[in-house]
Amino acid sequence: MSTTTLERLVRMANQIAAEFVNQQPWDAAAATAEHIRLFWDPRMLAMILAHGAAGGAGLSAVAAAAVGMLRGEPGDAG
Repeated sequence: MSTTTLERLVRMANQIAAEFVNQQPWDAAAATAEHIRLFWDPRMLAMILAHGAAGGAGLSAVAAAAVGMLRGEPGDAG
């Protein structure tokens, strides 16, 4: 069974969020959002933002909060 691009992006966002596990949740979400904003291709960013708008299935709480930040939404990082 192959992994779809979206599944890979969700996994990548969760892995980035996990790197900031020692920070407070809101700070971890902000750092995750900044990393995605700086390093992800615009197509990747558009896909993860659309996924977040559709509910963000599979995203960790921190990754979901980061995507929400990128979408300009107030939120809770858990």
